[in-house]
Amino acid sequence: MNLLKKAILLKNHSGFRKYFDNTSWLLGERILRMAVSLFVGIYVARYLGPENYGLLSYANSFVGIFVALATLGLDDVVVRELVKNPEQREELLGTSFLLKIVGAVLMWVVIILTVPFTNNDIQTNSFIMIISLGVVFQAFNVIDFNFQATVKSKYVVYAQFVQLTFSSIVKLILIINEAALIWFVSVYCLDAMILALGLVFTYLHNSGNIFSWRWNFKVAKILLNDSWPLMFAYMSYLIYAKIDRLMVMEMIDEYNVGIYSAAYTLYEAPLFISLMVGKSLYPLIVKYYRENKDRLYDLYFELSSYMTLSAYLIVIFVYLFYEYLISFTFGIKYIESGEVLLFLSLGLILMFNAFLRSNYITASGNQKIILFTSIFSAILNILLNYI
Repeated sequence: MNLLKKAILLKNHSGFRKYFDNTSWLLGERILRMAVSLFVGIYVARYLGPENYGLLSYANSFVGIFVALATLGLDDVVVRELVKNPEQREELLGTSFLLKIVGAVLMWVVIILTVPFTNNDIQTNSFIMIISLGVVFQAFNVIDFNFQATVKSKYVVYAQFVQLTFSSIVKLILIINEAALIWFVSVYCLDAMILALGLVFTYLHNSGNIFSWRWNFKVAKILLNDSWPLMFAYMSYLIYAKIDRLMVMEMIDEYNVGIYSAAYTLYEAPLFISLMVGKSLYPLIVKYYRENKDRLYDLYFELSSYMTLSAYLIVIFVYLFYEYLISFTFGIKYIESGEVLLFLSLGLILMFNAFLRSNYITASGNQKIILFTSIFSAILNILLNYI
């Protein structure tokens, strides 16, 4: 009965229907992406085997740790500014686009300087460089920010659906033709390019004009002043999330990276619920923070309650069926992933509210809190891995 009252209160929030519809588009796309990506990804993992799959996961994780440099922590800050100052759209999009290009170049430089300090062979380093080339196309994600701010994420979903379909077909063709590992590596770069083209087409189709985007030094200064803590916080989070695979590779081998990656794939699948809810409702959180904090606190409490309950239910399900989940999906070759999944699933209880919590902190302008907690989590994770 109490949950029913909460649901009624949540529904009665002014304008919530608009944001619920937006969330529905995002959730629908994410559910489809999760289902297709899991199916195709598992098919790829079965084809490659733990060793090659581990090598692919390692290269992707290596690049992933430095992706924060390419984003510069701008994502939520740009959305916030677009909500607050829609009349500055062209300057905000143009400035953030160029900043992301600069960030991608910075990321490449750091990767090139870091690679010599690893024990990687030439093949592994070539995989890392190929994957990193696709990051530059993520600059076009500023178009996504525009649609987030105007609560029109369905247009982004169109582009993402095209990218997902194309990527899945290519991977299946590669498996059928028994392609070498390097072709699967190249798909990462191809994915980013297809999504960028889809976003540009969708933006132009909705009367947007990328040639009207303008650089503004003052806007860049404002964005970077607010985003730098988020950039380091995001990097700390990526280190926290991906350093395990790098350390397993350095301390053991690629086979065990594959075993760990299989478990992590299933662990992170349900996190899309938290991510999409937080992403879609972020403009509403910004609005309520400025106009009605009491309503914001009510909304935050209700959403947090549902997120926490969902996390507990998923953890219970994993504990009951973890062995079956691994054998049914990745196959008997990955059966050792079961116990890893069992351990990882406990993190869902804390992670399910992470994106919502991060959105509230960003809306309130306290990004440094995210920075400090993320750095602490990353350091703790590294120390525990050594232990």
